[in-house]
Amino acid sequence: MNKLALTEKRNPETVNIDLMDSWQIAKTLNNEDKKVALAVEKALPQIGDAIEVIAEAFRKGGRLAYFGAGTSGRLGVLDASECWPTFGVDHGMVNGFIAGGDRALRFSVENSEDNADLALADLNAFNPIPDDVVVGISANGGPRYVLTVLEEAQKRGCKTVGISSNPEAKLKAFADIFINPVVGEEPIAGSSRMKSGTAQKMILNMLSTGAMIRIGKVYENYMIDVRMMNQKLVDRGIRIVSEIARIPYEEAADYIEASGHKVKTACVMAVKQISKIEAEQLLEQNNGILRKIIS
Repeated sequence: MNKLALTEKRNPETVNIDLMDSWQIAKTLNNEDKKVALAVEKALPQIGDAIEVIAEAFRKGGRLAYFGAGTSGRLGVLDASECWPTFGVDHGMVNGFIAGGDRALRFSVENSEDNADLALADLNAFNPIPDDVVVGISANGGPRYVLTVLEEAQKRGCKTVGISSNPEAKLKAFADIFINPVVGEEPIAGSSRMKSGTAQKMILNMLSTGAMIRIGKVYENYMIDVRMMNQKLVDRGIRIVSEIARIPYEEAADYIEASGHKVKTACVMAVKQISKIEAEQLLEQNNGILRKIIS
């Protein structure tokens, strides 16, 4: 008999959850969720290492790609899709792949997590080079899809990161950095969309956000490369310029317009009292890091 992965074992705190009323169920699930942040905290050294590896890849023009099956794949696609509007990066800089393709975002695609051919097809679609970073995500750490991706990515010279809630995850063997938040047994045995999924969401947020901060996509805690795609984001951009440059909202709006709707450029223009071209030159000379220009 195969040894059960931690994510498959029964949780002693929830064996009678089916006898609880709705309030008790909510309290019990909340108590289990409280354990997630503490588990992630113990993995901070590895998370920090991964952030720096990803940031260094970005500095070299490299890319980041997440690969996972089921919940893990969906979370990877979610994090990747949010990077473009949040940090103004080019499409393709951060990528998300799920076993079974886009259909698997909404429906279960049978046997896709154990399909090595699908893994190779998705990895070839990403077409990794040594400057790229490949992240494999899996609660139990054993799907053939994820193992194949990580193993092949290493062969191609990529840095690899593995994320799993299972200390004995098979993907550990193919991960240069192994991030292992041990969240314990799930409230519902085997339902890794719960605590394991929450831990994965937290970690992916840290990886992408941390790397973006390291390459200058954030000033203080302002989202200075936000793409102003709707009125809410236009207002946000104007307020950011107003607060950083310490000028009235209306004046900041004029700078936003003159900058071509680029918050970072508008900030340099306003603080330094220079033209758009001069501001863009300064940003290029300083690798886009606003702190170096206006601190």
